[in-house]
Amino acid sequence: METRRRGLMATATVVASALFLTGCVQSDRDDTAAGDVDSTFVFAASSDPASLDPAFASDGESFRVSRQIFEGLVGVAPGTADPAPLLAESWDQSDDGLSYTFALKEGVTFHDGTDFDAEAVCFNFDRWFNFTGIAQSPSVAYYYGNLFRAYADNPEGAVYDSCSTGDTGEVTVTLAQPFAGFIAALSLPAFSMQSPTALEEFAADDIGGSEEAPALSEYAQGHPTGTGPFAFDSWEIGSQLELSAYSDYWGEQGDVQSIIFRVIDDPQARRQSLEAGSIDGYDLVAPADTVALETAGFQIVPRDPFTILYLGINQSVPELQDVRVREAISLAIDKQQLIDQTLPEGTQLATQFIPPVVAGYNDDVTTYDYDQEAAKQLLADAGYPDGFTLQFNYPTGVSRPYMPTPEEVFTNISAQLGAIGITIDPQPNAWSPDYLDRIQGSENHGIHLLGWTGDYNDTDNFVGVFFGTSSLEFGFDNPELFAALTEARGISSLEEQVPMYEVINETIAEFIPAIPLAHPAPSLAFSDRVESYPVSPVNDEVFNMIVLTK
Repeated sequence: METRRRGLMATATVVASALFLTGCVQSDRDDTAAGDVDSTFVFAASSDPASLDPAFASDGESFRVSRQIFEGLVGVAPGTADPAPLLAESWDQSDDGLSYTFALKEGVTFHDGTDFDAEAVCFNFDRWFNFTGIAQSPSVAYYYGNLFRAYADNPEGAVYDSCSTGDTGEVTVTLAQPFAGFIAALSLPAFSMQSPTALEEFAADDIGGSEEAPALSEYAQGHPTGTGPFAFDSWEIGSQLELSAYSDYWGEQGDVQSIIFRVIDDPQARRQSLEAGSIDGYDLVAPADTVALETAGFQIVPRDPFTILYLGINQSVPELQDVRVREAISLAIDKQQLIDQTLPEGTQLATQFIPPVVAGYNDDVTTYDYDQEAAKQLLADAGYPDGFTLQFNYPTGVSRPYMPTPEEVFTNISAQLGAIGITIDPQPNAWSPDYLDRIQGSENHGIHLLGWTGDYNDTDNFVGVFFGTSSLEFGFDNPELFAALTEARGISSLEEQVPMYEVINETIAEFIPAIPLAHPAPSLAFSDRVESYPVSPVNDEVFNMIVLTK
């Protein structure tokens, strides 16, 4: 593809920080000449990014910023979850499914002026493979660890083998074992191409702290350097992050020349900021706000559901090791009530960990329909006739595409579990960085709320990421399940792969490592000056494709 064209689809008091910044932005807009388009786009983020280095991020707010700054070899076809050429114009796969040769786009530079070329591609692949120490922890290199499985210092089971440069503009990546989702996985921001010069100059891999509480490198705090349409300007943590159009960008520049990501963690405050004109749009509209905003003339743009909200279960907790207890918790939850009371319109009830549109969805999977009496009996059978006390972890100060109002979801489920005799010990943590570090980087948690927005249309991107290897989040060891997922992800024929995943989804349903709750349908809201926005089911939304009217 010659230019980066993305699909365009029409579609109390504000917190102190928002009030403080409103005047500046509004003043800039008042100075815009009549008929001119204001090229500054202000978007309300629900939290700060966890990291400006996408290789060390797994959260949506980090990736929203990353998609403006960085690009990968592979992108996403507009309006879909399907892979498409980006920095690689094409690729060929070897007959054995282990080698991929990419023809690279020419004339592309990183924001520091250095060339994007085959050497830069190999530098990035080798960088990921050679992560050491804290960089390998699930709370840091989450995607690489889950998808590529192992690192150079202990390569047993690794997916990546090597990278080599060929003729001008070509690079070959060789895998150690088949990975059917390899091309699609490269569309993840975590595998974006970053400037080797900047990575070295600003010590990108110099991570301090601990696995449970890693510290950002100098690079990840203020020097992200990619090839995307926008370059990094500044980041005032807790307030806002600013980007500006990269003048030597190879693709389209578009109407938006500067971006302000303003951090407003409260959903009501985001709505009020939009109504006050201090922001142009925001994501994760609270379900109760959509009708009122639309009636007032604002645009509500829904995404198709490509998400999963789940109740995680940590089997390092003794009581949760008994499958009867896990089944009891499943039976205790009225999922439809949870959806009706806390989640957006259009949300689908979940019976498994992939949306119905993903290959391998099993229409006949075992389900646990709401039945609190059966749940109480299972607890008694497991030796807990009077119930027990259980930690329940949930995030605060954030909205996620799969969970716009975490506190409401926590309250709803807590009441339902209390009805079967489980006493809840609430464990709230601020989303960034505490919550993910605690859930993914330590054993110090019980049941917990988390979820996923699918990154590409591949079953492994859901169940493989969750349950493909042992993890601190779920605290179990199930070699048979791990082996089945490893085998399925290496099968390139969809006809052969689908029945394997149908069986795997049934295995997961019976094992109950977590409880699938819902497939929420998140919505965005915009002012009337936004003519169109490149809405994507996988959030691949790059702001140079926004069309503005004033």
